[in-house]
Amino acid sequence: MRKLLFLVVLPAVLLSCSNLKQTIENKPTPSLRLISSIEIPFDKTFQNTKVGGLSGIDYDAKNDLYYLISDERSQTNDSRFYTAKIRLVENKLESIDFTAVITLKNEAGENYGNWNTIPSTSADPEDIRFNPKTNSLIWSSEGAHVLTADKTVLQNPSINFMDLKGDFLGNVTLPENLKMQKLEKGPRNNGTLEGITFDKNYKNIYTNIEEPLFEDGDQANTSKGGLIRLYQFNAKTKNNTAQYGYQLEPIAHEPSPKEAFAVNGISAIQYYGKNQLLVVERSYSTGTQTCTVKVFLCDLKKATNVKNYPSLQNQKLELASKKLILNMDDLGIFIDNIEGLTFGPKLTNGNPSIIFVSDNNFSDKQKTQVLVFELMK
Repeated sequence: MRKLLFLVVLPAVLLSCSNLKQTIENKPTPSLRLISSIEIPFDKTFQNTKVGGLSGIDYDAKNDLYYLISDERSQTNDSRFYTAKIRLVENKLESIDFTAVITLKNEAGENYGNWNTIPSTSADPEDIRFNPKTNSLIWSSEGAHVLTADKTVLQNPSINFMDLKGDFLGNVTLPENLKMQKLEKGPRNNGTLEGITFDKNYKNIYTNIEEPLFEDGDQANTSKGGLIRLYQFNAKTKNNTAQYGYQLEPIAHEPSPKEAFAVNGISAIQYYGKNQLLVVERSYSTGTQTCTVKVFLCDLKKATNVKNYPSLQNQKLELASKKLILNMDDLGIFIDNIEGLTFGPKLTNGNPSIIFVSDNNFSDKQKTQVLVFELMK
């Protein structure tokens, strides 16, 4: 059943943490219905590699093939991605059969280094996308911002182009606010480039940071969400053409103990339609094993291009709009660390499928889940 939203017109406002609002235009709102799921066992191996840390997925419809990237930083096995066949029979997820494992290569044509021993040469893979027009791939790396008594690592995030064999083909040109700095300016550690997605014609690349830049304000807490940026790059010139502000939800649950780690950020995005993205916000709090995962339809049409804004604080601008289309808490099942999504094949009724994958962080206390949803418009 279609649901209609009524347009809410708001004037541009001077942003403060108390008056930020995001709405979406009067358009039919999609919904997602869970139809099947499967779990990849923790002890699953393929071609002498541990299958885990799956943080990005994309679908090659022509060849009915999936690409899945692992976020391992070469500590045990080299940084890598997999290809796989995901078998849907009568809309039921029957099996996942891995078909190849490919090692990621750096600009010198070498494998990325081990984070534990030579962190400056390592990568932190987060998402992967296939481009059928060029028969190639792009992938994102978070980089690192570590300043401790015994270690200093300032490694810029990146979006990298590669061929199907994992060989480096180039990367996008980062704007200055995505470059790591010793000062509290720019990206936070483990809060940078997460999701990536092409637009319909593969002319533009969208990506997001997971948490706010230092200069854009505080991280999300249990009473308010932080402000992050969505980035747009021209796929041909590889230059950043636009940035948009987006407000996160508050952290879903108080951590236990109260001062323990908790976070909410964008873990994945998927192009949906003109100026529209599906945005996955994932909230985790110590003491609560499950994650709260929400999927929003985000619209950039009226959002201010903040590319030249040094900060999102105390600025007159309009944020990207957002509309909740799924809260996975409502599914009544355990949901882990969802980090990837892609459109899959058409279902038997002709509706599109959307497939989500979770990152188990190579922990036997977490799960690698693959969830298939029906998209109903």
